[in-house]
Amino acid sequence: MQFKKNPKADLGRRSMIFFQVGLIIMLGLTYYGLEWRSYGSEDVDLQEVQVTDFDQEDIPITQLNTPPPPPPPPPPPMPEVIEVVEDKMEVEETEIRSTETSQEDKIEKIIEVEEVAYEEEEEEIEKVPFMVVQQIPTYPGCEGIKDKDEQKKCMSQKIDAHVRKHFNVRISEELGLTGMNRIYVVFKINEKGDVADIRARGPNKRLEEEAARVVRLLPKMIPGRQREKPVSVEYSLPIMYEVRDQI
Repeated sequence: MQFKKNPKADLGRRSMIFFQVGLIIMLGLTYYGLEWRSYGSEDVDLQEVQVTDFDQEDIPITQLNTPPPPPPPPPPPMPEVIEVVEDKMEVEETEIRSTETSQEDKIEKIIEVEEVAYEEEEEEIEKVPFMVVQQIPTYPGCEGIKDKDEQKKCMSQKIDAHVRKHFNVRISEELGLTGMNRIYVVFKINEKGDVADIRARGPNKRLEEEAARVVRLLPKMIPGRQREKPVSVEYSLPIMYEVRDQI
């Protein structure tokens, strides 16, 4: 009987592969052994970390105005203990006598009562504006007019004619003022019918003085009346005139 060799059972056929694999493993272990290092325990100095306190911003606290809780109800009143005490004090009775007198009674002394002087205080009426006074002042020459509006018209015309006659318009030429000039004058016609408390306002002091001088020349008038009593009446007078340039 003859034995045949199985080609698959040849162990030497793969010996080269096993040799290469073993060589690679040995080289890897050798390299790993050469690279291996051991580290000793060393003291590590840990530095302290300083923490700096940052400035903290003060945040305002918003307080809510909450109403306080209602107070507790008061306790019920304790019942009072009334102690009856016997009254042993002697009280003097007050005798009430009648104030009526008869003819038989004698009056010891008569007390005289001095007369009390009563002075009626007069109501002081201050100055009244010209437009609201009950009876306006009467300018000389306007006495026969009964209608109030006609009296105002007559008085305005008389004062306007007075100003035109006495006001010196050459002052504006001397001052070099041209165009429309306005001076506002306020004065009172007092309880006696005289002109008083003159106030003037204009573009120049000399014009104000001239306006006051002209108003001061107004004649005496019949004073205005309020509640049938003479009163001071305030009157406003605008003086306006135009100075034209001479060509």
